[in-house]
Amino acid sequence: MAGMSSSFPGTVTSSAPCVAAAAGSRHSLPQGAPRLHCKASFGDLHATFEGMRQSNNVDKIGKLADKPNLASSPPVAYQQRIGRKAVRQAVVMTRALASGGESKNILIMGGTRFIGLFLARQLVAAGHQVTLFTRGKAPVTKQLPGESDEEFSVYSSKVKHIQGDRQDFDGLKEKLTGTGFQIVYDINGREGKEVEPILDALPGLEQYIFCSSAGVYLKSDQLPHLEVDAVDPKSRHKGKLDTETLLQSKGVPWTSIRPVYIYGPLNYNPVEEWFFQRLEAGRPIPVPAPGLQITQLGHVKDLANAFVKVLANEKAYGQVYNISGSKYVTFDGIAKACAKAGGFATPEIVHYNPKDFDFGKKKAFPLRDQHFFTSIAKAETELDWAPEFSLVDGLTDSYNLDFGRGTFRKEADFSTDDMILEKLGTKTVVAA
Repeated sequence: MAGMSSSFPGTVTSSAPCVAAAAGSRHSLPQGAPRLHCKASFGDLHATFEGMRQSNNVDKIGKLADKPNLASSPPVAYQQRIGRKAVRQAVVMTRALASGGESKNILIMGGTRFIGLFLARQLVAAGHQVTLFTRGKAPVTKQLPGESDEEFSVYSSKVKHIQGDRQDFDGLKEKLTGTGFQIVYDINGREGKEVEPILDALPGLEQYIFCSSAGVYLKSDQLPHLEVDAVDPKSRHKGKLDTETLLQSKGVPWTSIRPVYIYGPLNYNPVEEWFFQRLEAGRPIPVPAPGLQITQLGHVKDLANAFVKVLANEKAYGQVYNISGSKYVTFDGIAKACAKAGGFATPEIVHYNPKDFDFGKKKAFPLRDQHFFTSIAKAETELDWAPEFSLVDGLTDSYNLDFGRGTFRKEADFSTDDMILEKLGTKTVVAA
């Protein structure tokens, strides 16, 4: 198996991104049992055990796979001997053996833009069966920038689609009843009432994974936001809070991910694109004073990886996780990082007081004018997840695969910039 090597007896190693598994427990597995020093995808895990089975290297753990009640009630003596945590880890392994590496039947609500595009690819690559539920207004599959024709063809051939409107609750329930989906990734849910028909249609659901938002937290003088912090019942993301509450009340295993600002190729929100447009035009970048407001950006590929990490992960059941970048950054710092990522000169940054202007319904700056950032320590510890992209590297990836290729989501609108610059007496010299 690519990326995997064996040094039996008792050890499995991997060159893939890994996490401590059974060997990381303070309790030992049965003597001679394989110790996973890394954990790759579920498919990799199965392939590793299958190779071990054929090599007669699966001993006590392999034998436990034949015990039908192990998953629900491991023998008490066995629990006492190696510890309950180790038992749970052994159960995961024996399930992989007993099931033959059966993939999950996964439904993604959404999946045709931004987060879903990257998440669906990771799930397909891991060997899962993926179905997208969309209104059908956009192509079911879309080739990513930098993705080869062959890679896209393979991905497209494996993705299934259900067309429908999730706001048509009766129709939604009818379309999902009997489908047998084991996992739901809800990427575009906004209200709790949108979730109920899905749960009703899928009584055997193993896990509901929800994309929430760090915007639910109540504004605070004490930062970073932790998952246990107070939430704002008046937040514009109140519907996501209601969804988390509903999932908890239904008793289904659920996990909620709360991203901060997401960036990356194909971002439909004007985060990095807003800065790139001004840099490309050679214009000053207007930033709310003093420009030292601290915030946090997370790359979409890191977010997709976190979504995969919680899949069938019992540690993640009933849990909320903040997901974003590992470092915080000021508003001015974002402008400078975008310039570096796109190969532009050091930008001219001008500061203004938003209270001095009436922009009407237009948004003069893409981020909320406050300190806004979270701790990702819980996800790093419990999921053994970590962002792979530094801010500049991530912005470079976004620029090279999107804006730098001449693609963008929204036309540049400098009308609010002109209002600011005129009032401040700043001259604008547009690049030729």
